[in-house]
Amino acid sequence: MIVSQLMSTDVATVRPDTSLKDVAALLATQRISGLPVVQDGEILGVVSEADIVYKERGPSQTHQGMLGRLFTGKADADRAKLAARTAGEAMTAPAITISPRRRVAEAARLMIEKSVNRLPVVDKGRLVGIVTRADLVRAFTRSDEEIEREIREEVVVRTFWMSPEDVEIMVLDGVVTLRGTLDTHTLAELLPRFAQAVPGVVTVDAELGWRVDDRKREPIAG
Repeated sequence: MIVSQLMSTDVATVRPDTSLKDVAALLATQRISGLPVVQDGEILGVVSEADIVYKERGPSQTHQGMLGRLFTGKADADRAKLAARTAGEAMTAPAITISPRRRVAEAARLMIEKSVNRLPVVDKGRLVGIVTRADLVRAFTRSDEEIEREIREEVVVRTFWMSPEDVEIMVLDGVVTLRGTLDTHTLAELLPRFAQAVPGVVTVDAELGWRVDDRKREPIAG
């Protein structure tokens, strides 16, 4: 499954000159946690609930002396955030984005590594959608039949160029079992990893053999 199959295309956005009061109103009425900041179709950054809460927190205590000088950069950033009046001044930039053609597993990895709840989807520099953690959770509820079909068609056939008859695939409550004898040891190692990345898969039990152990290399003569 790729991002374009999961993303929402009806994306609420704001301009960089949108006031933070209007941003807060949009977040509340739309019941969302963040908004892409867009100008002329190009995404500049993301403004979120955290930016509004930052304003409500108020100024932090000022560090004094040498310790204060060590924190000068952070203090300057704090002051800039507190002084922000518009989405453009408060937003986090550049935005962490993803292509609509990337796999859903990559979107999940980015969200976890970057600690974000949403990823604007960008194609050729233009915002085309948004994918959220809630979207990934919905994808996890896919049926066993859908999971089996994606592993067979997208992983076995299109990714590894194998015949669908080469592998027996069984899925029960998201648990995938793979059985068969593949051409190489490398294929037997990689196939379960790719199957695990399919949305909705809980775990993969692999019972795979191989005809050639391609990890063993013959010594070079001479």
